[in-house]
Amino acid sequence: MKKVLSKQLRNYMIKTINYFFQAIIIYIFFFIGRILGIKISRKIFSWLFLKIGPLFKSKKIINKNIKIYSQVATRIDEEKIIHSMWKNYGKTFIEYIFLDYLKKSNSNIFIEGEENISDLINKNKQVIFVSGHFANFELMSMQITKKGIPLATIYRPLNNIFLNPFMEYLRKKYVCKNQIKKGINGVREAIEFIKNKHCIALMIDQRVSEGEQIDFLGKLALTTTLPAQLSLKYDLGIIPVFIKRTEDDKFKIEFQKEISPKIFNDKIEITKELNKVLGKMVSKNSEQWIWTHNRWK
Repeated sequence: MKKVLSKQLRNYMIKTINYFFQAIIIYIFFFIGRILGIKISRKIFSWLFLKIGPLFKSKKIINKNIKIYSQVATRIDEEKIIHSMWKNYGKTFIEYIFLDYLKKSNSNIFIEGEENISDLINKNKQVIFVSGHFANFELMSMQITKKGIPLATIYRPLNNIFLNPFMEYLRKKYVCKNQIKKGINGVREAIEFIKNKHCIALMIDQRVSEGEQIDFLGKLALTTTLPAQLSLKYDLGIIPVFIKRTEDDKFKIEFQKEISPKIFNDKIEITKELNKVLGKMVSKNSEQWIWTHNRWK
């Protein structure tokens, strides 16, 4: 027992030390990026992630994911997808230190489907917003709150205990002040926000151990049913949000038509529909989706 505890303590200490030095490096990157400005930083970090990204994220996972995708997609260029993903990853990373700039600027983001959220503004209607990790995914909640729509957003905290507090600070200050940590307690918080007339936003493209095996791009994947459960219980429509980075590093955010829970029999049917919608987003923007998630583990 003592040996086991000693080994666990040693592993914990090693992990903590690694997190500490990782955080130091990232803070240095943020500092350098802020000095250089957003345009130059995007160029530098898109190149940097393209070079060093594969050293930190498993090539096997990325290649496996794209192979699964290739079964339902036609004539895809795997190298181009991976190349573009890393470039977007690097830009999104350094943009965290420029969230204040992105929030203040109205010229960098183009909104489509604004008519699909007009009732939320004019009639204080509530919905659930869903999307995936495309382009700069933080912009979804940022733009919703800029519209004056009461919102709480569910997120997954970073494992790095030295970095996560700063990232939470940035999200609360510039993205959405109501941040809900993923988990059982987070579900309770989300329900309280719904009762207080808030909309809920979350990403639905990551594997969740407590999820259901639902078809996604032709293969079963553990998928969250939370949007479906909340939608059915509180009679809330679901609005998918599509995000894309343009060639000049501006963004297109499309609020798609609302999905009503009334036309489905249960949470599984709704979740299947959401996975279909998400699959279409991947097809439209495969080069800016984060393929490093072990989605089909």
